[in-house]
Amino acid sequence: MSGLVWSRDSTDWPNRNASVFVEAAGIRWHVQRMGEGPSLLLIHGTGAATHSWRELLPLLAQHFSVVAPDLPGHGFTQSPPADRLSLSGMAADVGALLRKLDVRPEIMVGHSAGAAILARMCLAGRMAPRLLIAINGAFMPFGGIANHLFSPLANLLVMNPLVPRVFAWQASRAGAVERLIANTGSTIDQEGIALYRKLVRNPAHVAAALRMMANWKLEPLLHDLPRLSTALVLVAANNDRSISPEVARQVREILPSALIERLPGLGHLAHEEQPQLVAQIILTYARTTAAEPTAQKM
Repeated sequence: MSGLVWSRDSTDWPNRNASVFVEAAGIRWHVQRMGEGPSLLLIHGTGAATHSWRELLPLLAQHFSVVAPDLPGHGFTQSPPADRLSLSGMAADVGALLRKLDVRPEIMVGHSAGAAILARMCLAGRMAPRLLIAINGAFMPFGGIANHLFSPLANLLVMNPLVPRVFAWQASRAGAVERLIANTGSTIDQEGIALYRKLVRNPAHVAAALRMMANWKLEPLLHDLPRLSTALVLVAANNDRSISPEVARQVREILPSALIERLPGLGHLAHEEQPQLVAQIILTYARTTAAEPTAQKM
């Protein structure tokens, strides 16, 4: 099952001039690097890629040295063995990538499942940033019967090699990606929709996302979360239909030191809807909680 090919599929990829490829943890990673200043790491969520930061990345690069990889099996990064597409496995592999790059982020920003990966990295002692910002962080497992059914169902789907191809075929139907995005509570531009369409039409990308969901176990993270010493900011969009904004409140009950920043009127892809606003939030907390970044007007 072939993934995206850079020479063929990257002509419209955002910020492609900032892209490099790096070997680490036994796979070839696609990484975007831009800017100078304190080091800042961006980690996208399940099923996305670096395109998700297409407008936010250049804004942050005015103040920081930004590193943004495609997660394993996502976008243009190779897929590892299936059992590595788990919370602990991906945290370890991102850590290996950062060591290879000799990057020690002062600030980490994760969207959705990316926030959980970063929290796991901090708790495992792989990185010690001064600030972790979770944008609609996926910290809680599905509630009720869904929690008992979802992972087994995802496992069954992954075991059938035809399933990712069927998903990719379905995504080629008119309006399929638009409906998928609308169901997150977000409204994004046509460029973003076209890029998500490119991703979900690729069976290898879909297979990695399914394997990641099948292997996802959040209970150990929640058990360890009270030990998190890194300052945590929970950015929660009030119109998020993928991750309830109530998750931020639940996390703060576990970790009372966490701060919550509400985003009225935005959905799960808030950083794509309002990149200027999200960049300003990151910059504000960076100034008050972490190292002072290079002063430039945003």
